[in-house]
Amino acid sequence: MSLAARAETEVVVAGHICLDVIPAMQARKDGMGAILVPGTLVDIGAAVISTGGAVSNTGLALHRLGVATKLMGKIGDDLFGGAILDVLRGYGQELADGMIVAEGEHTSYTLVISPPNIDRIFLHCTGANDTFAADDLKVEALEGARLFHFGYPPLMRQMYAGGGTELAGLLTRVKEAGLTVSLDLAKPDPESPAGQADWRSIFVKALPYVDVFLPSFEEILYMLRREEYDRLAAVHGTNELLPFAEGPLLRELSQELLALGVGIVVLKLGEHGLYLRTTDDRAKLAAMGPGAPASVEAWLNRELLVPCFEVDVAGTTGAGDCAIAGFLAGLLKGLRPEDALNGAVAVGACNVEHADATSGVPAWQAVQQRMATGWRRRQVRLPLPGWTGGDESVRGVAGIWYGPEEKIE
Repeated sequence: MSLAARAETEVVVAGHICLDVIPAMQARKDGMGAILVPGTLVDIGAAVISTGGAVSNTGLALHRLGVATKLMGKIGDDLFGGAILDVLRGYGQELADGMIVAEGEHTSYTLVISPPNIDRIFLHCTGANDTFAADDLKVEALEGARLFHFGYPPLMRQMYAGGGTELAGLLTRVKEAGLTVSLDLAKPDPESPAGQADWRSIFVKALPYVDVFLPSFEEILYMLRREEYDRLAAVHGTNELLPFAEGPLLRELSQELLALGVGIVVLKLGEHGLYLRTTDDRAKLAAMGPGAPASVEAWLNRELLVPCFEVDVAGTTGAGDCAIAGFLAGLLKGLRPEDALNGAVAVGACNVEHADATSGVPAWQAVQQRMATGWRRRQVRLPLPGWTGGDESVRGVAGIWYGPEEKIE
């Protein structure tokens, strides 16, 4: 493989993509119930049209950070598919060139019903994402890339139907091509086929081919330990379980994922930051491929937590996807895990300062310069044994670290 070919693309981002249609809406005194009334005409404003999903969010964030990126999502040959291609071309023709256009299929879309001061409702059609299969991935499309990132398999029917055979087959094909593989999830509707799939069995098949796994705490708790998820939800009367992400539980979940074959686990903790756990197998880290850590010793057997930076939040759409982009960029740049995590939460913080998914993401160097100015951290508010807390411990670039020297017990 020539150096010129490798320079063309560093990362291929594949998986779920959709078109988001977000109509402007006025505040309603009677709440959402006054909008969704049969037979009524509701006056709304102009719609914002944007792309969504892992391919768009993580892929465009990497592109904005300055990482050479190819996008690979599946769309239909319909008006919505054409709109997605138009949006991507606005960032660069090369970002549209890798898209798979399926004749006669429907493009995925989401209607985002978001009146002011009311939690959003998403009406989602998975569309052509459901037919994305291992055979849609052409090995030649990976030429020159160092890392392959796949996002949102729970929103892609072929990836979980049949016990995850297609997902494992796709990731196997990528590993055989020599790339480093990273994987992200999305939490499915519990009543949907994806929500009722045997995700532990799927992980047993797929995770041996995953080097970097970046789910959220709630996603992986739901998919790996459904009974524990349901118990916590019942005890606390809520499905918002992030406040209960205790240190021992984070360690247990990450240990299970490492045992299933993953080399680097990053659990997204929303406003609380990122938790990282890595394998103690030196050979596994070294064999991750061209996206492997530059210093295996620096990444070996690490356990770290980094809090978020303080910002004025305009919207949280795409925050996790952008944090993933920041982490992958740091990994590819050969950074230590502490610095890669800092870059990840910094990119996520820049993202939430804008209402949409990616326009807040600046170039990588701008992110680094902002951190260097003494950007203040949010205080971690999780029940993590071993952390003494205090405002001073969350200042500066270093953040709060739980690693071999400061274990979570």
